[in-house]
Amino acid sequence: MVKKTDRKMERARRHARVRRKISGTPERPRLCVYRSNTNIYAQIIDDVAGNTLVSASTLDKDIKTKHSNKQAAKEVGTSIAKKAKAKKITSVVFDRSGYIYHGVVKELAEAAREGGLKF
Repeated sequence: MVKKTDRKMERARRHARVRRKISGTPERPRLCVYRSNTNIYAQIIDDVAGNTLVSASTLDKDIKTKHSNKQAAKEVGTSIAKKAKAKKITSVVFDRSGYIYHGVVKELAEAAREGGLKF
C-alpha cells in the first residue's frame, strides 16, 4: 500500500534542515518568508537575541492587495525593504522556509532586492 505524503510535514522537515545551517545575526539578520493560502508574511529576525526586527504581511494597512498572489508578494517585498532601510538594515540572509523559490516566494525576494536589501 502506498502512503500519501503529508506536504505540510515535508515542508517543515525541509525548513528544519535549512535552519540548522542558516541563522540571523545582528549584523546580518534572517529574512523569513511564510505563505498561507490567504496571506503572505515576511519577517526580519535576529536569531541571537531572538527578536523580530521588522515585519510585513498582507494583513498590514499599507498593503493594498489582500490575497496570496504575486502582486501581493511584490507589495510585501517592497514594504519589508522600506521598513528595513528605516532601521538601517541592508544585508540579510534569505530563508524561504522550505518553499520552492518560485512564484510568490520569488516575487517577494525580487521586490525586496529592488527595495535595497542585499542577499
